[in-house]
Formats: sequence, structure tokens, C-alpha cells
Amino acid sequence: MLNHWWVTRPKRKLNSIPEVLSTFAELSLNQLWDGQRTSHLSLEEALESAGLKRQGERRDQGGGGARTYKAWLVSLGLIFTQESTKQIKLTLAGEAIMNGDSPVDVLKGQVLKYQFPSAFSIGRNVNVSPRFKIHPFVFLLKLLMDDRIQYLKTDEIANIIIVEAENETDTCFEYIVKRLLSYRNYGIQTLPADFYERYGVKPESTNLSDVANTMMNWLDYTQLTYRENGKMYVVQERKTEVQDIVTKHFPFIDRPENHEYFQRKYGIDPKHSKDTRNLINTKTITSSMLAEQQVMKAYISLSLIKPIISIDAEVVDFIVSSTGLKEPFVLEILQRKYPKGSVGSFMTKYYEMAFKGREEATEFEKATVKLFEDVFKFKAEHVGLIGLTPDVLIESESSGYVGIIDNKAYSKYSISNDHRNRMIHNYISGLSSYYTGDRALAFFTYIAGGFGTNIDSQIRDITDETGINGSCINVHNIIELVKRAGDNPYTHEDLKKIFTVNRQILLSDF
Repeated sequence: MLNHWWVTRPKRKLNSIPEVLSTFAELSLNQLWDGQRTSHLSLEEALESAGLKRQGERRDQGGGGARTYKAWLVSLGLIFTQESTKQIKLTLAGEAIMNGDSPVDVLKGQVLKYQFPSAFSIGRNVNVSPRFKIHPFVFLLKLLMDDRIQYLKTDEIANIIIVEAENETDTCFEYIVKRLLSYRNYGIQTLPADFYERYGVKPESTNLSDVANTMMNWLDYTQLTYRENGKMYVVQERKTEVQDIVTKHFPFIDRPENHEYFQRKYGIDPKHSKDTRNLINTKTITSSMLAEQQVMKAYISLSLIKPIISIDAEVVDFIVSSTGLKEPFVLEILQRKYPKGSVGSFMTKYYEMAFKGREEATEFEKATVKLFEDVFKFKAEHVGLIGLTPDVLIESESSGYVGIIDNKAYSKYSISNDHRNRMIHNYISGLSSYYTGDRALAFFTYIAGGFGTNIDSQIRDITDETGINGSCINVHNIIELVKRAGDNPYTHEDLKKIFTVNRQILLSDF
């Protein structure tokens, strides 16, 4: 029995869930699972071929790797085994991801509803102690919102929270706050002498830290938190939302011992309040159904790297070449399943890039080009590789202007003196060195994970010296701008007004 919180972690981040789920659905949906060793091995091979699972010699040739990934999907309430048929089915949350809904929106709900006990946590190969009755991620957010705590570090979660936080009572919460403050002051000497024996870990083990780090990654994926210098904080722009979350009552789903009942209640997506589907009648698996799953898998893979706002020839051609299926069949499936595209999948990856520093700087710039081309319908060019140029140049043919964008993949970007001079003397004054057209420069803007406290005055300083309007926008607000554009597209004049506010762009500017 595990005497601490536990999350399974074939991968420590959730960003590959859509592709893992689509691979799983292609091979195992509506199929028997238990005892199907050949199917497990086929799934393992498919995960490896897709780059979703590390390749390597399988020690037992028993498909154990596939079972680990299956447990991951079960633990997040995306699939379940139907009691009457013993077949694998998607929950509503699993269906939502397969249907192109924003994976962040869906998985945020699943992470927040994650509870001990659950059908997964009481399972034979997991067996988390029954002393825990708690929504662990909501508890972590509540701590982060407490003025006495404000941030959390991996070792604080590992050594205090996941071993001592048992329930959601005020008494337990205040006890954990007290324990954390003591731990911050006095370190590991505040841990009980029998810490390792009590919680079933070896002194040299990193197991508790691994669980803590994985849970932090899951919270970061929800876009409610971020990390800086080893500390996890609530995102400033999300504090109102998080406050609503921690004050909301999350009811516990009962009967975790009844796998199908629990999973179907846990796996309700944001668009539904209950699962009323009748899944009793087993459908015969046809070649057409299998081909449809192939199309959906290929589409999901594409949606993670390209902002898809409609089913056009480029999307259809990609799916046809990926699957080898006939174009009319592919087009019918795509138009039926994804009539409005699914830009939310791409924005999930875009969000992550905005905090990677130099690690994925070029990819962040290229993704911005795709965003302004496909979503906002500008001509966009990645000019950052030329040297002494901004990252992205956009041009509006309908409104007759150009704009320049600089991507900064940091959580609190401030314009240094060097970057200020570069914007003024190289990017703005040197426009003709990388743009050969005759349209006037309407604005400059920065896109970053977040900005420092002096960013507004730094933007105005550049505007005052150059006479060019400017702005900056954090990744949370650019995501919201994209969402709103999907419902009601902005004209280029609308966007010009937004990007020329001469300060940081706020939600109220939309």
C-alpha cells in the first residue's frame, strides 16, 4: 500500500496525451483489453513508432509498456473498461479530446477533479492508502493562493504535502500550512525520525520528488501555474479563476470500486453535466470505423503543430498522405468531425514555448508566423534568422500596414537597454533592410510568457523616441485573443487598434 499521494507517470507532462489517446483509440477502442498480449505489443510498437514512447528492447515481451500508458489514460478519466463487454470505451472527456476540443480545457477539468480515492488509486497495482480523501491539485492551488505560502517547491510537496495532507478540512489545511512554514525555516530536521519507514521509501529514492515534480507539471499544463527559479506560483492573470476554483466545492465521486460507474462520472467533459450515452449495444468493428480512427489520429497530430481553423485543401492533403486513404473519405470525416478546426490544440504547444527561454526560441517564432497567417490572416514572414531584425514581420494587404513582432520566451520579460536600442535603431529604423514593400510600419509588439512591472513605461519610451506605436501581450491574452477570433473574427483594423495601445495589452482591450 502506498502511504502517500501518487500519480502514474509514463511521461511526466500531459502534452502528449492527445496523441497517446488517439493512438490508443485507433488500436484498442471497442476492443477487449485483458489478456490480449498481442494487442498490447502492437500498441507499444505504435507508441514507439509515433515517438510517444522511448524505443528499447522490451524485457518481457509482454506489452507492459502499453499497459502503463493505458493506466495513465485511466487515471485521468479518459477511458474505461465497459463492464458488460470488457471492451475499452472513451469517456466524454476522452471523446472531447478526440473531437478536437482544447486539450487544456478538457484536461484542466480532469486534473482538478482528480481525487483520492479513485478507481485508479485503489487498483491492485497502485493501492493508495485509504487515509487520503482529497482533491490533491485543488489542495495545492489553495496553498498557492494563501498569503502565508504563495509558492511551492518540489521538496516541500514531496516531504510535507503528499505524505501529510490527508483531507480537505480546515484543520488539515492549517496543519499543512504550519508544517510548510516550519520546513522552510528548519529544513529536513522537521521531518519525523522514521520518515522513510513511515512513508515506504528508501533514503536514496527520488520517488516522492518524482511524484511531486510530475504533479507540478500537470498543474503547469492547466496554465494556472508557472515555475520560476524552482518555485511554482499561480499565474497572475489566472488568480481570479484560481480563487473561484479553491472556494468551489468539488464533490467526491462515490463508488470508486465500481470502475465503469466511477470513470464515466469522473470523465465528464466541460460541455456536459452527465454521461447519458447508451453504450450497451456493441457495434461490429468495420474497416470504415478503423479508417475513421486513422483519420482522427492523423488530424490530432497535425493540430498540435498547426493552428487549424477550417478544413482546407492543405489539411486534407496532409491527412491523405499520412494515412493513404481516399480523399473523398478523408474530407467527409474531417468535415463531419472538425467543421470548425481545433486551434486550441496548437495553442497548448504555443503556451509551453512561451516559457522555454532559448530552448525553443526559433520554434516559438515560427509558431507565431503560423498564428498570424492562419488565424489572423496576415502575410507573415520569419525574419529573425537574418540578423539584427525582429523575429516576425506581418503585413496586412487589406488595411495597408506592416507590424513587427519580437518573441521573448520568458515568464517576466523586461526590455533591457540593449533590447531597447535594438528595437529603435535596428528593427524600427532599419525596416528597409528586411522589408522591401512600401507599406508603413503601424506598430511593434512583444509576445512573452509574462512581463516585468516596468514594461508599460519601457514600451512608451520606445514609442516616444520613434513615433511608432507599440505594445506587448502575454501568452495568456494572446490565447484568449485567438479564442475570441474563432467565434467572431477580427478585422485587421481591429487588430491594429489592439496592438497600438502603447502599453501591455489587457483583456479589456479586446
